[in-house]
Amino acid sequence: MAMLVHQLSTALVLGDQVYRAEVWGDRRDDGLWDGWIEFVPVDNGPVLSTGRETSQSNLDALSYWATGLEPVYLDGALGRATEKSRYAA
Repeated sequence: MAMLVHQLSTALVLGDQVYRAEVWGDRRDDGLWDGWIEFVPVDNGPVLSTGRETSQSNLDALSYWATGLEPVYLDGALGRATEKSRYAA
């Protein structure tokens, strides 16, 4: 079951929409944890989500990974999430 791992304080702007980033994770059957990023609009609008961004050995490692994300990485991830949402429609 997916769980919220970390909320980042960096505000990201795409067009006229402002997003906040959240790292989510899910434990796989083999015990590893997959992590992805969801971009939640501050105002109304759809949540954008990346595909898997990382796989870590445990929840603590995923949390550690999430705390190290820099704004430049988040900008790239927002671009990936935007592309993913275009192809999902």
